[in-house]
Amino acid sequence: MKQNFTVRHSALDGVEAFLSVAKHRNFRKAAAELAVTPSAVSQAVRTLEARIGAALFTRTTRSVGLTEAGERFFSRARPAFEELIAASEIARGIGQRPAGLLRLSVPPAVVPILLEPIIASFCQAYPEIELEIVAGGELVDLAAQGFDAGIRMGDLIAPDMVAVRLSPSFPMVVVGSPEYLRHRTTPERIEDLRHHACLRLRRSNGSVAPWRFAKGNKAIEAIVAGPLIAHDYPTLLGAAIQGAGLAQVPSPIANSAIADGRLETLLTAFAVTSPGVFLYYPERHQVLPKLRAFIDHIRSQGSGGARDGRPLKAAR
Repeated sequence: MKQNFTVRHSALDGVEAFLSVAKHRNFRKAAAELAVTPSAVSQAVRTLEARIGAALFTRTTRSVGLTEAGERFFSRARPAFEELIAASEIARGIGQRPAGLLRLSVPPAVVPILLEPIIASFCQAYPEIELEIVAGGELVDLAAQGFDAGIRMGDLIAPDMVAVRLSPSFPMVVVGSPEYLRHRTTPERIEDLRHHACLRLRRSNGSVAPWRFAKGNKAIEAIVAGPLIAHDYPTLLGAAIQGAGLAQVPSPIANSAIADGRLETLLTAFAVTSPGVFLYYPERHQVLPKLRAFIDHIRSQGSGGARDGRPLKAAR
């Protein structure tokens, strides 16, 4: 571990130390991240505060918090510093083989359909890249949580992201098992769902998602009820296969169970179409080589990566 924190007399002196402490709310964790001593981080922050002329942190024996000045400085300094780091990484990566840790945030349903078929070939093609796939249903702040990119359905992606299509659009299908339907009247209208056990999805913001349908040119949201609320589509699909009730899920994850008779599709005349699945990442002037390698590879493997899909902003 380095014992001395290098001090340079410039506007950036102490900024990296400040940002690390602000992120962790802890001087020791910041020191570990920067590979320096806690006293070196503390001195760098004190020097920065002296140069700015304002206290940036409130410190107690148990916690570290940001002052109002610290909050404002953090909100402006973090994106500027990240751009500087990104610029340095891009410059270093010119003409070099893609390398480093590539972290992706993906929903569990996407892993077996889109990623499993290409993981082995990608790792073989780019042995200097470490691919980390974090499967979870919640929408995350990619930059704040250290992800290079995420994968989600297009209607869930913020408009300030660059998006690359990974799949064609597909219907959201209502499915039920033959065993469940054997003892109940098959729904033929959206209104008939009130008489059925409907399995529901809780969104990352805490709300329970309504079921969405299309009736002609009219979009309809149906508030349904049932015995199960889950945080991801694979759980809903599994419960539907076991006969717990009806579920509305993306058709790609249900196709296998529909084909082998474990599930039946219902209300197909009212199915709404999802824009499809996209890989997305924060807008930058240039995509880092490791991410560009992944985008090119998944497209080359025929995973639906049409270049004229629904990019929220054209990938560079």
